[in-house]
Order: sequence, then structure tokens, then C-alpha cells
Amino acid sequence: MFMGEYHHNLDSKGRLIIPARLRSQIGDKMIFTRGMEGCIFGYTTEAWQKIEAKLAQLPLTKRNARSFTRLFYSGAMECEFDKQGRVNLTTTLKKHASLVKECVIVGVSDRIEIWSKERWESFSDEANENYDDIAENLDDIEL
Repeated sequence: MFMGEYHHNLDSKGRLIIPARLRSQIGDKMIFTRGMEGCIFGYTTEAWQKIEAKLAQLPLTKRNARSFTRLFYSGAMECEFDKQGRVNLTTTLKKHASLVKECVIVGVSDRIEIWSKERWESFSDEANENYDDIAENLDDIEL
């Protein structure tokens, strides 16, 4: 399970270090794709296979299902870590997440998310203000 918040910068070649704490659970490669709210989702091979199985069940006759799967898969890339634990994300993904320099890597259960520092702070500030209300409105979950 992934958890925690880590701050790293893109280097001059556009590579991003994935923290060792997270890498130790991943293996030698990860699949990255467009995430929600303007971030990048990163999945282990095992988690990606589960996502693929779920997406394969979406109805081809529904426009939203076709649009979502097109964008989800067209943005996807399999990425191996270099010796320093860095990944080289595609221009498409960096553009989707507005990654320029400062990044925040967040562990979220079965995936990691990569955010621009600005977007993460904006999301985090708003979510923190509404944390109790968000929890109150979740259905069928008790902690």
C-alpha cells in the first residue's frame, strides 16, 4: 500500500525521482497515465492489470466509456526506473499535470499520484477545509 507525501523536482532532463520508500513496493517498472484533477496516476503492473480488467467491461456503446478509455490508454506509458530511481515521463503526461519543476508525489493506496506543487497545494487546501464534510458524504464506509 502506498502512502505519504514527498516533494521532488524535475531535473534538467525532465526526470523525476520516485522516493525509495515507494519504489521498494513497486519493482523495476511502473505504468503512468492521466489521472483525475490534473495529476498523473502511477500503477504497479499488478494494479494495472486489475484496472485493465475493469475497463474492458465498460460498454463500447457508451460515448463516455469510449472517451475515457481512449484518453486513459493513450496517455499511458510503461516506465522503468534508472539507477537513481528516476522516471522520464512523456511530454503528454507532464503537460496534463502542468509539471514544470516542483512536484509532489502522493501515495494513495494502490497507486501513486504525481502533482505539480501548485495544483497539489490548491487541491490540498480546499480538501482540508472540507475534510469533515467530505467524510460525512461518503456512502458505505466506516473507519
